[in-house]
Amino acid sequence: MNWLNFIVKRKILVGLMVVFVLILGYYSILKLDKELLPSVQFDGAFVEIGAGEMAAIEVERTITTPLESQIQSIEGVEGVSSTTNIGRTSIQVMFERGRGEELFKEVESIVNSTTASIPSVKDVFAGQIGTSQSYEFFMDVSGGSMEEMTAFAKDVIEPRLEALPEVRDVLLSGLVENEVSIEFSREKMLEKGLDITYVIGAIQQGNSEATLGELSGDKDSPSLRWNTKLETIEDVKNIKIPTQTGFINLEEVAEVSLVPLENSSSVWKNGSKDFIFIQVGRSSEYTQIEMAEAIRAEIQQIRDEDVITGFELTEMVAQADYVKESIDGVTSNILIGGIIAVVILLLFLRNIRATFIVGLTIPTSVLLTFSAMWIFDYSFNLLTLIGLGLGIGMMVDSAIVILESIYRKKEQGLDKFAAVIEGTKEVATAVIASMLTTIVVFLPIGLLGGEMGTFMIMLSAVVAITLISSVVVSFTLIPSLSENFLKLGKKKKEKKTGPLLRSYSRIVSWAVKKKRYSFAVIGLFFLMFAGSLALVTKIPMTIMPDMLNRYAEVMVTVETGLSTEEKEELISEMNETLSQVQDVETNYVMDMGTMLYTIINMTKGEEITREQKEVNEEIMRSLRELKENFPLKDAQAAMSAGGGSPVQVNISGDSFEELQAIADDFISELSDIEGIVAVNNSIERTSVEQVIELKTSEIEKAGLTQPQIKQFIEQSFLQMPLGEMTINEENVPMMVKWDEKVEKQTELLDLKVPTPSGEKSLATFIELKSVNTPNQITHNDGERFISISADIEGKDLGAINREVSKLIEDFNAPSGYTVSVAGDLEAQQELMKEMLLVLGLAIFLVYFVMAVQFNHLIHPIVVMSVIPMTIVGVILGLVITGRELSIMSGMGVIMLIGIVLNNAILLIDRTNQLRREGYSVSDALVEAGENRIRPILMTTLTTVGGMLPLALASGTSGNYQAPMATVIISGLLFATLITLVLIPASYRLFDSLGKIGKGRRKKEKVSTEEVAEQAS
Repeated sequence: MNWLNFIVKRKILVGLMVVFVLILGYYSILKLDKELLPSVQFDGAFVEIGAGEMAAIEVERTITTPLESQIQSIEGVEGVSSTTNIGRTSIQVMFERGRGEELFKEVESIVNSTTASIPSVKDVFAGQIGTSQSYEFFMDVSGGSMEEMTAFAKDVIEPRLEALPEVRDVLLSGLVENEVSIEFSREKMLEKGLDITYVIGAIQQGNSEATLGELSGDKDSPSLRWNTKLETIEDVKNIKIPTQTGFINLEEVAEVSLVPLENSSSVWKNGSKDFIFIQVGRSSEYTQIEMAEAIRAEIQQIRDEDVITGFELTEMVAQADYVKESIDGVTSNILIGGIIAVVILLLFLRNIRATFIVGLTIPTSVLLTFSAMWIFDYSFNLLTLIGLGLGIGMMVDSAIVILESIYRKKEQGLDKFAAVIEGTKEVATAVIASMLTTIVVFLPIGLLGGEMGTFMIMLSAVVAITLISSVVVSFTLIPSLSENFLKLGKKKKEKKTGPLLRSYSRIVSWAVKKKRYSFAVIGLFFLMFAGSLALVTKIPMTIMPDMLNRYAEVMVTVETGLSTEEKEELISEMNETLSQVQDVETNYVMDMGTMLYTIINMTKGEEITREQKEVNEEIMRSLRELKENFPLKDAQAAMSAGGGSPVQVNISGDSFEELQAIADDFISELSDIEGIVAVNNSIERTSVEQVIELKTSEIEKAGLTQPQIKQFIEQSFLQMPLGEMTINEENVPMMVKWDEKVEKQTELLDLKVPTPSGEKSLATFIELKSVNTPNQITHNDGERFISISADIEGKDLGAINREVSKLIEDFNAPSGYTVSVAGDLEAQQELMKEMLLVLGLAIFLVYFVMAVQFNHLIHPIVVMSVIPMTIVGVILGLVITGRELSIMSGMGVIMLIGIVLNNAILLIDRTNQLRREGYSVSDALVEAGENRIRPILMTTLTTVGGMLPLALASGTSGNYQAPMATVIISGLLFATLITLVLIPASYRLFDSLGKIGKGRRKKEKVSTEEVAEQAS
């Protein structure tokens, strides 16, 4: 180890490098971005299009289908799916891997150009799927007149906030907006003999601006401009319309007025739309925290100016608060964990200098980690903070092991330089193997693919950076300082073995004395493992734990195909229900099609009367109770939402009538399967559509054509935008319509159609036929499909799946129609396969690293025998504390596999060293245990100490990180105690079976300790 000699002899170099790391680390902290989730763009896009109250079938016909066909023709698009509802369509597009940004621009261009020519489209939003959010700070203005609040939002909030360098833009929703309404009288139009198309053309010509030419012969060649732009309501009323008897003003055949537009916002506050919703976007060069601080300072200044009167300005939610609390939490955990580690070192080593050396590695390793994160362009976010939290607990492990080994060598009488070199050499292999086994556990997680894989790779990278940083610091700083700075305490006359060590030596001596004793120890521990599995059912489970921050996000799933009125009635009832929950202050509901995204703010500070867990439970319970009387299917925490019905079957085809008929047949057979309950299909809710049937003979007899009849009907429902005009420096849309709307079938059929022989009713030429059309239409790659979903009861999920798969196989669908399994069941099975693959690969990689390190195939198996015992500790920890098994605690289990093996590696590595020195197996195991029990207990307790603040944490990230920390603490403590006995027993058993000892086995002499033990 020439590099080690070089490091110990070049202490000035090491010292200067440490100073450099401290400076760079501090600079990195200032430069690292701070955000809730890392900015990641995925290979997919979404398109949301609003179309007022248009029927779902019409939205599909005029918007969804044309758009889908154009998007599918783009080279590189792998899949297109859509959901069309009344007045809205949502399209999801998946791209080839790595081409997301390039193809999204093409999709966006197609969407904008296609929808621009469709008059019924009210709003369009297209975005690339990812974690980056357009807006990160939310407020509302409420409690006053809409006109006053609109003026305040537009004239004060928007310009003041957009002037801040931290703010990119401000989006206002729910504003009172006006339009110029031009309502034509049918009688007056007939009386004057005017055609509506002709009059609309005249209005458009009267509101125009254009360059007509250039006077090239004059000086400077001035252009010739035509400008008849309308600027007032009077201008519109006085537009000249030519008739057979001369010119008339527009007001003679139409009523012209400035009217407020209907509120098109899809956000409700406390059941009402009467508020202004403010969303603030961040400039890329500033962090979320900096933007939030700047906005709050500006808002406070606005409040001080007393311009907020007659209404309230309320902050809804700022992601910066979660980021700040999480960062503050990790910072305090580093400090507390460091203090605990220092105390543990003092208790074990009783040496202030040794404690100082290890204590110095903590800030050095942390700042080196931050430097690496800055170099790799990572940010402080939820994932990297979790990675840091995991890594910090183990940060001093390698330092402790190396320092303890050097300390012991000095105690044995070696000179300073030799003690450093020999002590470091003795544990170098074990330290590197321990680090690698912990890191490689995370490598296969990237195989999960998709969004989860992207996130897990980032988390794994941070854990790896943290551990590598700590090992680099341990192999440089510890040896450099230990040569001269590390001093031994005063030598005692005779160092006595402590009672703990004596008891441990007796237990190990007994366990390795005979093969049957070793077998009994292993058998006992595996019985404990089998017994602990019975407790699994007592562990509460969830996908993601709640963030207890006096704020809740709930996804409310509604029945498909709800009308606007049904949705508004449900939202009103939800508000009534939530307002009765104690400690709930406000609620915001956002319409997302079949989901209502609900934000609930709770009381804070001195106004708190209940724990948030209680409030969350009552919110969920009260919302779910609405299922009995309202079209609400389920309510789940937003982080846990997304799971559908256990059984879901898709039926694809063209005709709705045929799809419904197939669905009815399939449902009757599906309902016969035992354990299937609550079966429904996605097109149960329908709307009536009137299909026009022409009386061609009557049309011909009247001297008319079919296009003329079509144009007449279209004009009878006239409601079309006619461009914009500028009133008081504000662009106001113009809308033309009839003064009397056609709302009933009789009113339509009674309309008078002008013919060469006189007026006739429209009923003479057409009749109407009623057909039912679905309120929700789903497509996959352009093909219609309906979903049949069901719950299961009293039967195993796997058994149900087999029966449903057999039913699909035996079901005879007509030609052109297919029946296939889909939904949660399929997704769960795929995820389970992937997770098993990841776990299997992680265990193999751990084995691989140790096999290479030990240059032996059996030693890793001995080390890995401790893994089942870890699970016992995890189960006991979760049961005793009542923590939930979630993704977070699951990550703790994966991490734990790497951590618990470290102690076993230390033990096996030392045993092998002693055997090479000529010790018998029994003596080597006892001696290795005595040599390694101190560093094993020290590293375990410092890791537990580092995790303890996380396990006991409260606040925003407390409930989030506590299950993970609980798993690591309970699993590690239990596994450590078991490791010290199980590993020697496993080693002894494998040796006795001839799988460890090399060459011809010789009968070993009974050690003097064993003789003494037998004699006693």
